[in-house]
Amino acid sequence: MKHLTLAELEVGLDWIRQSPKSAGILELIVRRPRVNERESLVEGTLDPTEGLVGDTWRIRRSPRRPGPSPHPDMQLNIMNARAIALIADDRERRPLAGDQLYLDLDLSAENLPPGTQLAIGTAVLEVTAEPHTGCTKFAARFGRDAVKFVNSPAGKSLHLRGINAKVVRPGVVRIGDVARKLPQPA
Repeated sequence: MKHLTLAELEVGLDWIRQSPKSAGILELIVRRPRVNERESLVEGTLDPTEGLVGDTWRIRRSPRRPGPSPHPDMQLNIMNARAIALIADDRERRPLAGDQLYLDLDLSAENLPPGTQLAIGTAVLEVTAEPHTGCTKFAARFGRDAVKFVNSPAGKSLHLRGINAKVVRPGVVRIGDVARKLPQPA
């Protein structure tokens, strides 16, 4: 498997920066039923207790919390669909990133600060402050330069590795749904 170089990845930054700001398409839903397994879904149910129903988030221990419980602010991982399309040129490899939702939406800190709510399908999510960074599994799947790319200053400000969110209103999401940024409360 050929991994792109940092220079090849950086060529795609302008395209990623053109992601929609207020509304974008849900392009991929991925459930992790077991460690290192992925299921691409056409439709998923989001639940405040379980996250993406059928995903293993609920039984995963968080290294950022004491004890065996998952981190409530890391319930859903959301990645920019353009970023993963660039990093994993082969469409079949995109679910390997490990995120559950892939949106054609500007996920930058400036556009979606913590507390921002997104309506997708019949669900509402809230962006959390927990950082989402490239890890050793991401490097093994997409190359060391991909990790350097997502963790570069530009990569971090654009949240190229993604963002974390939690479900605040349960609902169903489908491929092709529009994710809309909701107005911030006054």
